[in-house]
Amino acid sequence: MSSIQNKLLIGGSLSMAIAVSLGAFGAHALKGKIADIDLNIFQTANQYQIMHSFGLLILGALTKRVSSKALRLSGYFMGVGIFLFSGSLYALALSNFILHERLSFLGMITPLGGISFILAWLTIPTYLWRGKSDENKSHKNDKE
Repeated sequence: MSSIQNKLLIGGSLSMAIAVSLGAFGAHALKGKIADIDLNIFQTANQYQIMHSFGLLILGALTKRVSSKALRLSGYFMGVGIFLFSGSLYALALSNFILHERLSFLGMITPLGGISFILAWLTIPTYLWRGKSDENKSHKNDKE
């Protein structure tokens, strides 16, 4: 197993374990203790963490088929996205409960995580398209 594959699979697995734990915490410990809007924010953070943790696992499984540079870059963006997007939403949802003050400025960080998610998902097709294009160029040169 390659180093990048290990990192992606370990990162995805640990993030998934954290996401499942936080999901259970939100469903059982927070219900009725935080405002409905904060519970919805918490659940959104959790859904995106689960989806993108699964994405890291998919990237780890793809390392034998796709450029490891593309997977490494996509995994980096996905990890940053989980931290910024889900992390800022978890903190926003819990800030009033823990600090008795809503830290609304955290909402400004969330879109940066969303951009990271988008970049993560666009990295793979970009590299595949570029690789296919390079392959076509080499075939053209072989025919000439």
